[in-house]
Amino acid sequence: QRVDVNVFCLSCLSFLQLQNCMLVFKDFYGVNLEGANLEGAQLQGANLTGAILFGVNLEGVNLQGANLEGANLTGAILTEAILINANLEGAYLFGAYLEGTILINANLEGAHLERAILEGANLQGAILKGTILEGKGPIPAI
Repeated sequence: QRVDVNVFCLSCLSFLQLQNCMLVFKDFYGVNLEGANLEGAQLQGANLTGAILFGVNLEGVNLQGANLEGANLTGAILTEAILINANLEGAYLFGAYLEGTILINANLEGAHLERAILEGANLQGAILKGTILEGKGPIPAI
């Protein structure tokens, strides 16, 4: 449980293999999961505010009602993820893979979706005010 804003152990979780883990309603405020594999994980209602999720595999993950406000999901794989009622306000999704992702009623206000792949994504009822959708295709490898 978070007592302070900066929990040291949350900055040391990058590249973990967390496939199919049950992480429902967990507090991951400001967590660093860069390069982690969370494929098929259950993260409903999780708090991932300000999380570093650069290049994370979130394929098929259930993030229904999760808070990803200001999270960095650059290059993340969210193919067929469930983000119904999720808060992605101000999130960075540069070059993210969102094919077939369910974003029904998601809050994408001010989100950065440059070069994101949205083919087949369901954005029904999503809040897109101020969302940046410029560019095509994923970010080129560095």
